[in-house]
Amino acid sequence: MPKQFSDPEAIAEDIIRDVGQKLVVGLPLGLGKANHIVNALYARASADRSIDLTFFSALTLEKPRPDNPLERRFITPVIDRLFGGYPDLAYAEPLRRGELPPNIRVIEFFFLAGRWLHVASAQQNYISANYTHAASYLIAAGLNVVTQLVAKRIVDGVPRYSLSCNTDTTLDGLRARNDGRAAFKLVGQVNSELPFMPGPGDLPADEFSAVLDSPATDFPLFAPPSEPISDTKYAIGLHAAGLVRDGGTLQIGIGQIGDALAQGLIVRHRDPAQFQGIMTRLSPVPSPALETASFDKGLYGVSEMLTEAFIGLIDAGILTRAVDGVILHGAFFLGPKSFYRALREMTAEQIARIQMMPVSFTNELYGGEDEKRAARIDARFVNNTMMATLLGAAVSDGLDNGQVVSGVGGQYNFVAQAFALHGARSILALEAARQAGASAQSNIRWSYAHETIPRHLRDIIVTEYGVADLRGKSDADVITAMLQVADSRFQDELARAAKDAGKLPKSYEIPAAHRENTPERIAAALKPAREAGLLPSFPFGSDFTEVEQRLIPALQILQQAQRAPRDLASLLWRGLTRTPDAADKECLARLGLDRPESFSERAYHALVSAALERSKQT
Repeated sequence: MPKQFSDPEAIAEDIIRDVGQKLVVGLPLGLGKANHIVNALYARASADRSIDLTFFSALTLEKPRPDNPLERRFITPVIDRLFGGYPDLAYAEPLRRGELPPNIRVIEFFFLAGRWLHVASAQQNYISANYTHAASYLIAAGLNVVTQLVAKRIVDGVPRYSLSCNTDTTLDGLRARNDGRAAFKLVGQVNSELPFMPGPGDLPADEFSAVLDSPATDFPLFAPPSEPISDTKYAIGLHAAGLVRDGGTLQIGIGQIGDALAQGLIVRHRDPAQFQGIMTRLSPVPSPALETASFDKGLYGVSEMLTEAFIGLIDAGILTRAVDGVILHGAFFLGPKSFYRALREMTAEQIARIQMMPVSFTNELYGGEDEKRAARIDARFVNNTMMATLLGAAVSDGLDNGQVVSGVGGQYNFVAQAFALHGARSILALEAARQAGASAQSNIRWSYAHETIPRHLRDIIVTEYGVADLRGKSDADVITAMLQVADSRFQDELARAAKDAGKLPKSYEIPAAHRENTPERIAAALKPAREAGLLPSFPFGSDFTEVEQRLIPALQILQQAQRAPRDLASLLWRGLTRTPDAADKECLARLGLDRPESFSERAYHALVSAALERSKQT
């Protein structure tokens, strides 16, 4: 049986006594970090410089940070409500400030998107790695401790521990330990909110050397609230939903596009005619590969990340195709409180159909390849990308100056699977344009000095304007397909660059049907479905209150207006001359602006009032 502790400092001392002064500590990606043990080790090494401490991790979770006074008024109560009891990781702030003690290093292979840009220590210690290679890199670095948050269950009077949210690299590490290729101590911290997940991550106590188990170290799980789905993301998700075959296999990446895709699949399943109508309005030229039928055979899910969207697909009767009795295989999960609660409250029969697996299972075909090929029929691997080139290369993890935005994660793994499996496709979801200051910029470039997925692995790219099927196409055909899903504000410039490079005939003209690729057309196409309640902003529920949900689009309008001084001035004038209605007053009170006193509060009162009015008109 593992040694039992109720005090984090005591378990940290035991780890050092057991392992020695040189600690290479593996921390699971995201949710599964044993924060109290991590913080105790950090404190111990900070106080004793003879201890050499390396944390090897990914996706360090931090509470949201408001950027301005108005955002602070909105988000601070949300942070207190959703993250109030979550213990901050002690290394995060010193790492951000460049003040880590010289005997402590933090090495990550995946960042929370954008949070570590221009943080020199984080950028310099980043390891670019496919998710499936991370465990081997850690072992090669001398891994001797893994600390992990676990769920606990007593079976026949004996404790068992579930790796729950993070079977991903830990199970691969344990397999290496059992094979004699690694030697590390597995140390657990029990958390009462973690669902006990069945499958290979359900471990006997003797796999652990020590366990921290105390009410004093229990804490609420990190639970980021679902964000509202914009028209752009809904359009992308709907296009992707039209590419999923009944009886097939589905993987979904991180973010709102995954939620949009799942809701699109639900609309299609429940009312194929409604889905067909939405797609007709959305697409001037329907994709020849468009699928609109409901899911009679059902889908099987295999995804490195499980999200609340998958629970929605289960509840809707879409995720029903079982492989050895399992309808959903995953490697880690992260989501809102309702997601964790849904997993905890499932019956034994329901939860048995969801299995947490090592990342080597979800992301690769190696090991049991025949069984995986038989299961992963007509697979659709859907992941996000930040930018793409006209020649079909994808930029998903970093910038051309070497700064890392997030990480490769499993994207390359799934692209490779799409080419290795018969009937499978990789679908990269891309917003065609983004706002940069007061102007828009195209996310489709002629070229870019960094690539995550090279152009020889180009497959399907989906933007809000349609589907670009690039597999096996010539360069000229790829360019024309990409131009047709580009934002029309940038099509001529992009076409000119391709022609100047000799990759597109000088006589080529973008078809008229693709010349109205504008945000306004997308909004108009989706408006009927929005008004009918088919495409709600929060399809799977929200941890935001009703008042906060009304405020979010208004605050987004203000955020956009800050990039355009004339628009901001117009909002200010309108706000000063209108009388808020009862619903608006409730929103203003939520921000503490119902009785403005200072000049800045009066200005914010007016801006928010006008933005609330405008949000009702869109």
